[in-house]
Amino acid sequence: MAARFGNRRTALRGGTVRRTFAPPPHAVLPPRMSIQGVVMVNRLLVWAAGSREVQRQVTENPIARRAAHRFVAGEQLEEALAVAAELNSRGVGGILDLLGEGVRDLAGATRAVEEYEEAIAALAARRLDATISIKLSQLGQTVGRDACRVNLSHILDTAQSAGVRVEVDMEESGLISDTLKLFREVATSHPQTRVAIQAALRRTPLDLEALAALKPRVRLVKGAYAEPVEVAQQGRAEIKAQYKFLTDWLFQHGTDPAFGTHDGELIAYAREAAARVGKGREDFEIQLLYGIRRDLLKELTDSGHRVRVYIPYGSSWYPYLTRRMAERPANLLFFLRALVGR
Repeated sequence: MAARFGNRRTALRGGTVRRTFAPPPHAVLPPRMSIQGVVMVNRLLVWAAGSREVQRQVTENPIARRAAHRFVAGEQLEEALAVAAELNSRGVGGILDLLGEGVRDLAGATRAVEEYEEAIAALAARRLDATISIKLSQLGQTVGRDACRVNLSHILDTAQSAGVRVEVDMEESGLISDTLKLFREVATSHPQTRVAIQAALRRTPLDLEALAALKPRVRLVKGAYAEPVEVAQQGRAEIKAQYKFLTDWLFQHGTDPAFGTHDGELIAYAREAAARVGKGREDFEIQLLYGIRRDLLKELTDSGHRVRVYIPYGSSWYPYLTRRMAERPANLLFFLRALVGR
C-alpha cells in the first residue's frame, strides 16, 4: 500500500534542536561503522531534525516519502488502521501513535483530541486489537494544564466506553513530573491506562516507588530523548543495569508490564524475571517499533510471546524519522537503501 505523505511542513517544538554528541547507549552499529562514525552520523541527524530546509526537501521528495513508509504507516489514520489489521492477522497487537509532540495553543489541542476520538471510534468499529498512545503535550500540557487535564479525562472516558485502552507517552525530562501527576490523578478511575517510563533517567526508581500503591501498568523503555548527564545515565551498561532492575520491580509491584525494547538481552531478562515470580510469557508484553527488527517480531510471535507494534502515523513524521535514525544508526542504512530502491 502506497504511503500518502503530504507536503506540509513540521518543526520541533519551538524550533529547538535537541543536541547530542555521542551515540545513544543502545545504538546498534552498522557493519564497519566505528564509534566516531556513529558520532558524526548522530550529529548530522540532529542537525537535520532541526533544519527546516532539509525537512522541506525531504518531505516534498516523493522518493524520500516512500522510503519513510518503512518506519511510518502514513499520514492518514486509514493507513495506520490497515497496518493494525494486517498485524492482527498474524496475532500481533497494535499501538496507534499520532505523530506530533507539542501544540502552541488550545485550538491545536482540540484538534488533537478530535483525531484521537476518531482513532478510538475506528478501532472500536473494526474490533481491532490496538491501543492508542497519547502525548500530553498534544493535549495542551504546556499551554494550559487545566485544559490538558480535561482533555485527558475526556479521551480516557471515550476510550473506556469504546473498550479501547490508552497508553500515555513520556516526553522530555521537563514534563515528567507533571505527566506522572496527571497519570496519578486519572489512574484510579481508569486503571487500564498504561504510562511509559524511561529506564535511562536517574529519577525513575523513585518515580516508580511513588506509583507503587497503584500497581501501575507501565511500558518500560530505555528513553529516546537526549538528556544531560545529571538527568540521565549515559553509558550502555548503566542503562541496561537499571532497565533490568526496573524489570524486576515491575513484576513484583506493577500490573501487566510491557517492555518496549528490541534488545535481545533485555527481552531474555524479562522472561527470566517473569519465571522467578511464577509468571509466563502471557503475563507480560513486548512492544516493538514499526519497521524495525521484523526478524525479531517473527521470532517473538513464533515463540508465543504477546507482542504489540507501535504504529506511528500523521503529517509530523519527519522529526520522528530522524530521531529513529539517530537512535539506531542501522536504521539510516535501511532508509538510504530504500531511497536507491535496494
